[in-house]
Amino acid sequence: MAFMVKHMVGGQLKNLTGGLTEEKSEGEKSEAAAQGMTQEEFEQYQQQLEEEKQEREASFAQKKAERATVRSHFREKYRLPKNETDETQIQQAGEDVVLPTELAKMIAEDNQEEAHKQSVLGQLSNIQNVDMDQLKDKAQATLEDLKKQTENCSLM
Repeated sequence: MAFMVKHMVGGQLKNLTGGLTEEKSEGEKSEAAAQGMTQEEFEQYQQQLEEEKQEREASFAQKKAERATVRSHFREKYRLPKNETDETQIQQAGEDVVLPTELAKMIAEDNQEEAHKQSVLGQLSNIQNVDMDQLKDKAQATLEDLKKQTENCSLM
């Protein structure tokens, strides 16, 4: 009875575990024969796996370098101390690491907003109760008056 239970459950248990226990019933099989391939097919398969692994590692290194570039950009922007690990990740990528296009657009927009805020008009817009359109109109009218006066000036 115990033999039948072991035989019925044991085979199914091996299938579930993936045959973790090594059992060489029909002599010693090579890895290729165990997977139903010829030795040449098995070598090609192993080479393909290695190439895919290298491609994954390269893309992972590229992503790490892009993230490091983003972090270093923000460190420069906010004047934070540099991180050596970010610099080494960028150097390990080997290629020219470029910010993703969406992020580059966002950064360009931020830079434009900051440049506007730092300008005179940007500072004036922060002051409450200032009508920017009226202020611009007055400034242009003043410039036109100055141009007319310089045209009428006999010395110039």
